[in-house]
Amino acid sequence: MVRFRASRHDREILRLAVPAFGALVAEPLFLLSDSAIVGHLGTAQLGGLGVAGQALNTLVYLCVFLAYGTTAGVARQIGAGDRRAAVRQGIDGMWLAVAIGAVLIAAGWPLIPPIVDAFGASAAVAPFAETYLRISLFGIPSMLVVLAGTGVLRGLQDTRTPLAVSIGGFSLNLLLNAVFVLVLGWGIAGSAWGTVLAQTGSAAVYVAVVLRAARREGAPVRPDWAGLRTSATAGLGLLLRTAALRIVLIVGTSIAARMGDAEIAAYQVGFQVWTLLAFALDAIAIAGQAITGRYLGAADVSGTRDVTRRMVGWGVACGVVFGLAVLAVRPWLPDLFTSDGDVRHLLLVSLVMVAVLQPVAGVVFVLDGILIGAGDGAYLAVTTLVATVVFLPAALLLYGADAGIVGLWAAIGLWMATRMVTLALRARGDRWMVTGAVR
Repeated sequence: MVRFRASRHDREILRLAVPAFGALVAEPLFLLSDSAIVGHLGTAQLGGLGVAGQALNTLVYLCVFLAYGTTAGVARQIGAGDRRAAVRQGIDGMWLAVAIGAVLIAAGWPLIPPIVDAFGASAAVAPFAETYLRISLFGIPSMLVVLAGTGVLRGLQDTRTPLAVSIGGFSLNLLLNAVFVLVLGWGIAGSAWGTVLAQTGSAAVYVAVVLRAARREGAPVRPDWAGLRTSATAGLGLLLRTAALRIVLIVGTSIAARMGDAEIAAYQVGFQVWTLLAFALDAIAIAGQAITGRYLGAADVSGTRDVTRRMVGWGVACGVVFGLAVLAVRPWLPDLFTSDGDVRHLLLVSLVMVAVLQPVAGVVFVLDGILIGAGDGAYLAVTTLVATVVFLPAALLLYGADAGIVGLWAAIGLWMATRMVTLALRARGDRWMVTGAVR
């Protein structure tokens, strides 16, 4: 199934995947730049940023369907040759983002104290976390518009503009945070306002780009209730899929924390390595979303099958390379993070598991992106829930058996293997390849 010789699809995959990788890496720099600046204010302020950041990251993670669902829908219309309908569908996704953002502001304002408590903030940290969250709420609509706008451009087969917007947004965020916090002395509130304004600026760029496309194609820009309903329905399966993924991440961290300080430290570093590699594999998955949607919109089933094989080949090849790279740097990598002998030993073990799982991750991430591009959200929701149900008892049983961090990574490996099998079975069949401008 997997071919490694040159293919006519390689140029297209790389054209979309390379800028997508840059944008994926640029996004986390928002919070990193905040942390670097807020860290000069004190430990409590930095802790408050950490708690607020976790809450906001969870929200972004759950709302990523705005990008994924919009990509698939827009790409189908592009494949069908109807750019006007493609832009119109993208506008519906952006209006949905605005509506969800407004609801979240209204619902989230009174819930900020319990949210901060739920993340276990201390009495010293809680006020700073609440301050950051209250201000950040006003940036949520912009943040969601950015997700939807990213999906529009990816569906239009453009991943370079999202990269440019990400870099510009990060640069503006860094500048505003430095001025508001270090020059004007606004404290953690200054950091929050800087991020809100940077997010708003990024959203404004996406709106301008999409409005220009709408004028060019003659697409209406007013809200369309049928289109909003279609976008929301298409996103439901992806929302459930994402929630199931989040459960695994939360439970994994919780189990590692209960093992001991050395275990949670080693697990967190290992998982950060995993996340970095996931960005690269996700870039191929994003290319898969855009390309698959376009091929199916054009009713090109044989082309869809061919490009699927090629992208899976890229996923496996990258997984093997990443795994070997982790093994190569493994002896020296722990020294960058810790001088604790116990943590170092556990991290060395974790990195072996991370390396071994990379080829599996390559298949999973790519097939996940391909099926998202096909609009197969219902299947992804069900099978991701199945994989989560497999992971939870395995992780708890291995924890109860004192299998340690190896047991936890083994449970993650079982979770990934379950996802790989269910995704591969779907990809081998034809039921997911529904052709036409609308699934």
